[in-house]
Amino acid sequence: MKLRSVVTGLLLTCTYAAHAADHAPHWGYGGERGPAKWGDMEADFAACKLGKEQSPIDIRNAQQSALPALDFKYAASGGDLVNNGHTIQVNLAEGGVLTLDGVPYKLVQFHFHTPSEEKINGKAYPMEAHLVHQNADGKLAVVAVMFKEGKANAALDPIFKSLPHTEGSKKALAANLDAAALLPAEHGYFKYIGSLTTPPCSEGVRWQVLKQPLEVSKSQIAAFHKLYSMNARPVQPLNGRKVEEN
Repeated sequence: MKLRSVVTGLLLTCTYAAHAADHAPHWGYGGERGPAKWGDMEADFAACKLGKEQSPIDIRNAQQSALPALDFKYAASGGDLVNNGHTIQVNLAEGGVLTLDGVPYKLVQFHFHTPSEEKINGKAYPMEAHLVHQNADGKLAVVAVMFKEGKANAALDPIFKSLPHTEGSKKALAANLDAAALLPAEHGYFKYIGSLTTPPCSEGVRWQVLKQPLEVSKSQIAAFHKLYSMNARPVQPLNGRKVEEN
């Protein structure tokens, strides 16, 4: 299945995208539906076991590079909170853009994983947000933001106080949300080429993992854990890929 066809039909109902088939297998994070089984569920999920550029990864020994600054131009936008059965996702109507190498990628949605899927030198954080962007050709770029336990996160508070508890349910955001509030003050990052971290595990995704974590309170983490106590794919082999940092 081509990445563009996956993304076009699926972005609103799954972690990055919902599968296009009407009767896609119901995958999960444990047992017979867990990550070790994804690649065998159907042919379109084969990349989950056969792909060589899979995400997430454990970021170690990154190469220092003169990476360009990330050009965020986010904007306050209305949208929906969705419980898609795998995470809580915020779909934004007009959330702004991230420009990479002169190409604008529209911010489409963001969602959460616990614990963090990416690791840095073997360390996982209690929670991670993936900000998912798409360009005019249907290609994806993800910005990953780590969260450590600390004080309450004011930007997340309206979301975590209104979590839709039922799978498949959604709520309109009570007020416009500017995703810039989800970014740390420093935008230093790690860069690599990877994949979706959920089926169909399509590759060719540009990953930017921000170095500086934000804080989230113990009670905010607990609120998410009431719905999803663990929704992180294990780290995948690097297979010779280059990881850069600035």
